[in-house]
Amino acid sequence: MVYKKIRQSSKPINLSRRRFVTGVTAGGLLVGAGMSPSAVFAHDHVQQQVQTLRGRKFRLTYSPMAVNFTGKDRTATAINGSVPAPILRLKEGDYVELNVTNQLAEDASIHWHGIILPSGQDGVPHVSDEFTGIKPGATFNYKFQVKQSGTYWYHSHSAFQEPLGAYGALIIDPIEPEPFSYERDYVVLLSDWSDEAPDNMYAKLKKLSAYYNFQERTIFDALNEISEKGWDGFWRSRGMWNQMRMSDRDISDVTGYSYTYLMNGQTPNDNWTGLFKRGEKIRLRFINAAAMTIFDVRIPGLKMTVVAADGQYIQPVTVDEFRLGAAETYDVIVEPSSEQAYSIFAQSIDRSGYSCGTLTPNASMKATVPALDNPIILGHDDMGMDRSNMDGMNHGGVNYGGMDHSGHDMSAMKHTPSYGSGAAGFGSNKPIV
Repeated sequence: MVYKKIRQSSKPINLSRRRFVTGVTAGGLLVGAGMSPSAVFAHDHVQQQVQTLRGRKFRLTYSPMAVNFTGKDRTATAINGSVPAPILRLKEGDYVELNVTNQLAEDASIHWHGIILPSGQDGVPHVSDEFTGIKPGATFNYKFQVKQSGTYWYHSHSAFQEPLGAYGALIIDPIEPEPFSYERDYVVLLSDWSDEAPDNMYAKLKKLSAYYNFQERTIFDALNEISEKGWDGFWRSRGMWNQMRMSDRDISDVTGYSYTYLMNGQTPNDNWTGLFKRGEKIRLRFINAAAMTIFDVRIPGLKMTVVAADGQYIQPVTVDEFRLGAAETYDVIVEPSSEQAYSIFAQSIDRSGYSCGTLTPNASMKATVPALDNPIILGHDDMGMDRSNMDGMNHGGVNYGGMDHSGHDMSAMKHTPSYGSGAAGFGSNKPIV
């Protein structure tokens, strides 16, 4: 978990009505029971829960499923008729069997992300030993011993089935007692959904990598910078970026222009909700099952103590916010001390949208969703460039225009990440081990 200081732009994001409806608004939106009577809200709360399967033998079935996250009917790739797929709860040391049946019109597979097992059971077609995928109408029997514990996830490794919904949480309970305690245990699975066909999105990105980026620099940005710095300052600040043929606004390949961000399969308007009692310790198992999105996660009003990363126990560290990369998992403990609702807020790294849910002691209580932070602007340090050892260079400004880099020995440059110094790292200046 690396925390970095990143500059932010003061430019607002221009959002369409559709983005507003699907939860990509920049603040002030109230979620929870305020939109409906408490009885209805409580009923919705029950409907929102993802099924949990426990035991040593499981049956999972791939099938197409009609969904509507944005007001448009689309077809998702479901497992056991659910997006996300059921939570699988295993026990360390058990021998498990998972029978996966494919009712799709194309090959399918399941990869057990981060799990130690024989190669032939890993579920990556044409990479795992003698595994070529699960043909339409066929069933594949995964069998292995569970040799670890912690928070993991599973997903398809075939075609574009994962971004279409083929992903789920995989929780392994340990044999030995854990080095921390808690009274409640919730999975918080984050993902991104697009109404566009993934094949079309991929084709657009191959033709134009910035197709979904609406925060690129404009002629007006250039004119403002010239006005502030003059021509010489402008060319110096732009020189290295132009030389690298890169953009300081290139944060995410796919943005909230196309994506709707989900929490446990719920849009921000649907609002996933978890209940608690004041004073309880709550374990939140954050999983980033998004195809592309990096999330910055916080719960305003609550400190989060990170106790595990990618299934491994760590030295506990308390933070206000953390950054969750694609496929990463973090386990945190929170301890609400007051009778109020709290917003679980996960904004995309490019600040084009967010996923959110609510922790509340009462299903009728509501929480206020924070405003999106300002869009990020990259600096040279964010590109892994430590300039402290580059003697004779003027680092007072961003003064890299006209430099000949051919004579510099870049192998001597060491980039040391900073911890706890930026918007996604308040609370600690120590590395997580």
